[in-house]
Parts: sequence; C-alpha cells; structure tokens
Amino acid sequence: MKQMDAIRTAHAGDEAAWRGLWRGFTGFYGITLPETTTAATWARIIDPDHPMTCRLALAGGEAVGFAIHHAHASTWVPGNDVYLEDLFVAPEARGAGVARALIEDLIAIGRAKGWHRLYWNTHHDNAEARRLYDRFCADDGHIRYRMTL
Repeated sequence: MKQMDAIRTAHAGDEAAWRGLWRGFTGFYGITLPETTTAATWARIIDPDHPMTCRLALAGGEAVGFAIHHAHASTWVPGNDVYLEDLFVAPEARGAGVARALIEDLIAIGRAKGWHRLYWNTHHDNAEARRLYDRFCADDGHIRYRMTL
C-alpha cells in the first residue's frame, strides 16, 4: 500500500470513491442497503448544514478509509459529544495505521472544537477492531439496544 498522505473532509467530488468504500463497508457486515439510503447518507455528508461529516483517509491521492461522525448535545456534559458512527478501511490498506489515524484525527478535531467525548460501537466479535479500540480507551460496559420504528 502507498503511504497515507492526508486525512480531510469529504466533498462532492469524492462521491465515487466514497461509494466504493461504502460498498466495502456494507459488504463487510453482509448488508445490502437500498440506493435511497446510500444517496441520503451521501447527501447528509456533503450538506454543510447537516451535522454528519465524513473524514477520508488518502494514500497516493486515493481514498482508502473513512470515519463518518456527528456531534450532538448531551445530557451528561454541558457541551457536545461526537458519535463515530462508521469507520472503515479498505482491505488493501489495513494494517498500515489508517484506522488509528482516522480516530486520532477525530480526537484532534474534537479537542479543537471543545467536544467532551468521542464514542463508537463495534460488534462484540470484531476482535481486530477491538484490539485497536482498546488502545484508546476501555470498553465502558454499555450494551446497545436498537429498535426499528
């Protein structure tokens, strides 16, 4: 893999590259989403008035990973928390520190913006990801419940 050379916010011209990564992400989880969901996600990402943002990791000028996140108010602290909703690195770029760099990028942004906490979820049997996440902080013991409405 080429050396990672940048992490930056996604813009409209990144749609094709992001969609390729997004297909890899949803495929990793064995999920097929309707095109309307993918289109809505991309529209939110590039809408400057929407809180959802996507940071892209680039290697040799090509997108090799993303971190989709959004800040929100919290009842536990006076400022905002930020939820890292989706993190993905292309298979050919794994093991090169891209995921770690994307998380560190969000930490730096969060500190600069005064966010209070960064949090995320992962599947309990995603051992590789959990090894990385455990380097940042301990599992806080919470279990997620999700209901479709």
